[in-house]
Amino acid sequence: FEKLCSISLSHINVYACLVCGKYFQGRGLKSHAYIHSVQLSHHVFLNLHTLKFYCLPDNYEIIDSSLEDITYVLKPTFTAQQIANLDRQAKLSRAYDGTTYLPGIVGLNNIKANDYANAVLQALSNVPPLRNYFLEEENYGRIQRPPGDVMFLLVQRFGELMQKLWNPRNFKAHVSPHEMLQAVVLCSKKNFQITKQGDGVEFLSWFLNALHSALGGTKRKKKSERRAMKAPNSLGAPPGVTLVTP
Repeated sequence: FEKLCSISLSHINVYACLVCGKYFQGRGLKSHAYIHSVQLSHHVFLNLHTLKFYCLPDNYEIIDSSLEDITYVLKPTFTAQQIANLDRQAKLSRAYDGTTYLPGIVGLNNIKANDYANAVLQALSNVPPLRNYFLEEENYGRIQRPPGDVMFLLVQRFGELMQKLWNPRNFKAHVSPHEMLQAVVLCSKKNFQITKQGDGVEFLSWFLNALHSALGGTKRKKKSERRAMKAPNSLGAPPGVTLVTP
């Protein structure tokens, strides 16, 4: 879910309790995470930004390779070779509960009334040139945007969602689109929400054009296309990604 402290609702310096799964701000004396660790004897916390583990209230970092699966689920990474093989090797993965799933063919949580957006996001996640572009964060991670530009949040959140949908090491056969949808609500100025139904076609048109603009595109519909074509492409996929509907 969105990385906000469950008490202060702040997104700054947030830690996840690995016992109960709740999010708390800070780890210093009198912080919400510290108090939670003392009151409930929950001692292992993960910083959701740095992806480092800490023991509270003793406040020391935990170095343990067995915890790497957790950080990988939060931030999956893909090599160019892995991306190139996505459509060539249909290998089932096994979830934590023992069930099997095919990466890329997993569920998206229906939080309230966001099924119209889920359907669009699922469809876009299976468009190979678009998917491949967003699976490699280097393609868009260094794009310079003006300070305070909220629209680029769409690019970041969509990339994160693509990585989670195609993660071969998911704990479950479904992922939450909550952060992606929160970015949609913010960037669309609440024209598209998760609390009431929306039109899937209208959402698709707005979303693709918003991505195009956030990637540096203009009304000429060429800049983001050129940027995608110049991005590293060792995948053998069709060059270029067109992010604008006709």
